[in-house]
Amino acid sequence: MALHDRWVQERKHEHYYKLAKKLNYRSRASFKLMQLDNRFSIFREGDSVVDLGASPGGWLQVAKERTGESGKVIGVDLRPIRPMEGTVTIIGDITDDNTMAELLEKFGGKADVVLSDMAPNIAGHYSTDHARSIELCMFAVDVCDRVLKRNGICVMKVFMGDMMGILTKELERRFRSVRVTSPDASRDTSSEVYVVAKGFLASSNIKPAAVKTREKKPEFTVKGNI
Repeated sequence: MALHDRWVQERKHEHYYKLAKKLNYRSRASFKLMQLDNRFSIFREGDSVVDLGASPGGWLQVAKERTGESGKVIGVDLRPIRPMEGTVTIIGDITDDNTMAELLEKFGGKADVVLSDMAPNIAGHYSTDHARSIELCMFAVDVCDRVLKRNGICVMKVFMGDMMGILTKELERRFRSVRVTSPDASRDTSSEVYVVAKGFLASSNIKPAAVKTREKKPEFTVKGNI
């Protein structure tokens, strides 16, 4: 990358990072979801939303703001998430039927929107990172089959690569419209793109297993000075 291009990119990254701090958003990624919603009209007042890989909560904030007081917003992550007013968080594995059943139980129904900003632990080997990203997205597709309403919307992050067609094919089987885009808040040098799938056909719905007795999960705790 040329020196000037690197400078422009670093300034853009710094801009969104500082803006997130200034406006009290938990993540620079909040602006990515705002930009996607502004373009694709993802959220409606009162929607039920599930956010996969929700930590630290930047997308949860945006989803709650844009669905309003009547919206139901639930975040799922393997890690505890600092509590946020108006949202519910679940510590669990999205591949576990128990987690999905708990999700439906807390919703009291199904979701209008499934979000996934999940990313693999970066190995530094592009093909490996891409394959792991696709795998996470396929888990998100499975979540749609379990919890998304007919005509619902799915938004997911994915690293571009030669397996992208596998993912889009699965989405095109399930949704009326599948678009791939990159919001302005993403780094120009990043391989990440976002897939916005609208009009869920609900033809592959899977009924989750019943909720089993679970051990008490760890809670979010604040360490040190606030």
